[in-house]
Amino acid sequence: MKRIIQIINGPNLNLLGTREPEVYGSQTFESWLEDIRLRYPDLELRYAQSNHEGDLVDLLQHCGMQQLPVILNAGAYTHTSVALADAIAAARTQVVEVHISNIYARENFRHTSYISQQALAVISGLGLYGYEAAIHFLQNR
Repeated sequence: MKRIIQIINGPNLNLLGTREPEVYGSQTFESWLEDIRLRYPDLELRYAQSNHEGDLVDLLQHCGMQQLPVILNAGAYTHTSVALADAIAAARTQVVEVHISNIYARENFRHTSYISQQALAVISGLGLYGYEAAIHFLQNR
């Protein structure tokens, strides 16, 4: 049976490949995911994206109930959502926070993360490779 890792992306990450390519790159998440699944055939990498905070809370709760490890890029909700922080705290699973850009080299409001305190680890500024680093991290725990 394959080990499952759930990747959850928040608002506007459905626009990767076209949204601010100078910050986020020009590759779509779907094409990256297709490539990474081929490189990790021993894992089942599940993927969900939502622009809605409540959907993200529901996904985190579901992963907690199933004890599925999560790679979470909460997008802008990172800097605003107590609800996501509470969902991570309540989940009985490992959550790695990932950001494509270096949030500490950007606007001041992006320097605050409501979810970092609840996350097992934080990866920021590695581009899409940050997700792969999170996969490696979770795979070896």
